[in-house]
Amino acid sequence: MRKLIVMTFFFLIAAPAGAVDGVFVEYGQANKVAMYRVGALWKWDKTWLNDGDWQVTGFWEADLGRWRGYRSNDSNQTIAEIGLTPVFRLTRKEGAGLAPYLEGGFIGMHLISPTFIYNDRKFGSAFQFGNHLGFGATFGGRRQCDLGYRFQHMSNADIKQPNQGINFSEIHFVYRF
Repeated sequence: MRKLIVMTFFFLIAAPAGAVDGVFVEYGQANKVAMYRVGALWKWDKTWLNDGDWQVTGFWEADLGRWRGYRSNDSNQTIAEIGLTPVFRLTRKEGAGLAPYLEGGFIGMHLISPTFIYNDRKFGSAFQFGNHLGFGATFGGRRQCDLGYRFQHMSNADIKQPNQGINFSEIHFVYRF
């Protein structure tokens, strides 16, 4: 299953590789679980609500991640993850310098393997939905960097039991080309 996840991730990245707009790294924590992710993003050529100083933009994020349980006296597992999430962002219009943002990633699709992190913490299926809310700031001469915080909930939306889900608190860093 891990080979399939890795191959799928590289297929998603390789097909539009020339169009990649940025890369990111992420670190998160949840219920004695450490999570690490790397990924790429592709911005949409669309903006909304851009009459004033603010606008809503969007982009796709594709990620490859690893979760590691670290609860004492348990069968801690390492979970491999691959995901694809549409993200909407409210941000100040283009310009130089620091610019704050709010964002939401809704109905992201993730595959995980295995489907449990501890003996009593099971996610029910390999297919998981991911949603996040976050805030942060872009910075740099071209606003090419982001640093932000995200709260992410992942679960299988009761398509299969058990559906224990997981909530991550994450630090997110992006570099745009």
